[in-house]
Amino acid sequence: MKYLPIRSLRWLAAGLSLAIAVTGHGAGLSLQSVRMHEAPDYTRVVFDISGAVSYDLFVLDNPKRVVVDLADTEAAASFDPALVALGRKRVRSVRGSKRSEGYRLVLDVVGALEPRSFTLEPVPPYGHRLVVDLYSTVKAAKPTFVPKPEGKRDVVVAVDAGHGGEDPGASGPKGIREKHIVMNIARLLKQKLDATEGYRGVMVRTGDYYLVHRKRTEIARDAGAHLFVSIHADAFKGPGVDGASVYTLSDRGATSETARWLAESENSSDLIGAGVNEVVSGEQGDYLLKAILEVSMDANRSASIEVGEWVLDKLDGVTKLHKKRVEQAGFLVLKSPDVPSILVETGFISNPAEAHRLNSPGFQEKIALALFVGIRNYMESRAPEGTLIAWRREQGGQRYTIARGDTLSGIAVRHGTSTRRIKEANGMANDRIRVGQVITIPAG
Repeated sequence: MKYLPIRSLRWLAAGLSLAIAVTGHGAGLSLQSVRMHEAPDYTRVVFDISGAVSYDLFVLDNPKRVVVDLADTEAAASFDPALVALGRKRVRSVRGSKRSEGYRLVLDVVGALEPRSFTLEPVPPYGHRLVVDLYSTVKAAKPTFVPKPEGKRDVVVAVDAGHGGEDPGASGPKGIREKHIVMNIARLLKQKLDATEGYRGVMVRTGDYYLVHRKRTEIARDAGAHLFVSIHADAFKGPGVDGASVYTLSDRGATSETARWLAESENSSDLIGAGVNEVVSGEQGDYLLKAILEVSMDANRSASIEVGEWVLDKLDGVTKLHKKRVEQAGFLVLKSPDVPSILVETGFISNPAEAHRLNSPGFQEKIALALFVGIRNYMESRAPEGTLIAWRREQGGQRYTIARGDTLSGIAVRHGTSTRRIKEANGMANDRIRVGQVITIPAG
């Protein structure tokens, strides 16, 4: 699915300001639907309207309500706000009524909320939208973790499920949505990381809501991540393209036409899932700071490519590869200056056969396992100093669980030892190993 390119941001922002300023422009407009997405610190309410609309927004007390008056607007015959708020934690109900000058919507809310609003021009698959974000005035406490002993910290992997909320990502046959598939894979990957001593997974988004690209990398840095993994399942121009890919950041152009196309598509998602003002302000910054960050990012590119190669190798065992090398393109979500970062395209939803596989829980489990084993294999030889994995590597005698695709010679190479020493340490008469078997890796 092709979205507006990032270079249109300035033009689009100016267009939005003009649309908001013009009053009475929405004569004869139709309110078609209301959608709601919940994030940890706010609830997003999206009004789908047939054209650019003028509106008033205000808050009432006793009881707490947020009121939206739409000028020169009527509700479509099919519009029913009654079910929108079911199960929501910040909005009890949504009510609507016709007024002489337009249409009024009342949101019965829980507690004190700060509303912020903006309108959005049509961007496929959506038309005109009015967005109201309801922020909690009481900040949610950040999760706390019990610190590990000095020198034995967890390797922290930030797991980013692409898209979310207002941005569904690519769409496939029978209503398959990218945002749901990648969330399932992300949760499976986190489970595998958390179940392995010395590793901890951190979900970048924890539910069906959208995060702008810079917020995703910010969450990873705040969590002290040693690696950032963004998971996607995108679409291309035609249904014939298939296969998984792994990408790292490039500032010198894409390594293929597919890489360029996908980077433009992913980078444009901020126009669908977020306010333009938020996107534009996020791109501004001090030029000197930007130059310093670019130097820092260069130091992480080689690490990103290396971990990408390990992951690609394991994906090759469970699915077809689109390219048998790690590709590079200018993905905004990979622009973290201090965290090695990769983007994994698990397949193409635009390919009907691949969309069917990606929607299968069994295939999602295989993809998550391949990602985990690739990450683990990289960290066994490159885990940052001060982590339990690095400490074990230095001490020798590390315990290792055999995974699908492992060979004794491959394990020996990764740990800087030999197959003979591994066999001696474990009393093995031959090179045969089995999945799930736990062995001891002697010091290199």
